[in-house]
Amino acid sequence: MKTIMKFRILAFLPLFLLATVLTQAQTLTPAEKKAAEVKKLETSLTAAKNKVALNEKQLNNADSLVSTGNNLIKDGKTETKAVESERKTVDKTYNTAKKPLLKQSTSKDKEEATAAKGDIKALDTQYKIDTKALDTRLKVATKKSTTGTANVTKGKTAQKTAKDALKLSQASLDAAQAKYDAATGVADDSPKGKKKK
Repeated sequence: MKTIMKFRILAFLPLFLLATVLTQAQTLTPAEKKAAEVKKLETSLTAAKNKVALNEKQLNNADSLVSTGNNLIKDGKTETKAVESERKTVDKTYNTAKKPLLKQSTSKDKEEATAAKGDIKALDTQYKIDTKALDTRLKVATKKSTTGTANVTKGKTAQKTAKDALKLSQASLDAAQAKYDAATGVADDSPKGKKKK
């Protein structure tokens, strides 16, 4: 029997709480209702302003990503051109130095031929070291360019998304501002032609 009474009390408790809330809500004066409505509109206006600020920040981040990507692409192309130019110089120097050594290696004088063959091996080794270093620099330049292209693509996608979200949040802000101004009786003095795009 006692457990049934406890459950009845628990069942009626929400009803009593609801009744007290409703009676308190009915006892608000018109000025208090107006103040509560204005407070609610202020909250929604603040939330809309925060959303616009967030979307503007996202748009700036996307712009930065595109800018950084373009710089990486530019740096990659410059480095690639420099490597190609150095490669031509290394090839030309190698061929110029090797030509007389090849003639000496076919000489009838064995000492001269042996020395020329040793010089050719040293020259070939140095050429391989130089070309390997140039290949490494070329890979780095290509990676920069590829990363830059990916950043530009990602940035443009983020820009489009951020612009769309900014338009929606700006419209929401304008609506919230209009409701707030109507509720508070403030005239709209903000210039409509100076919205951020």
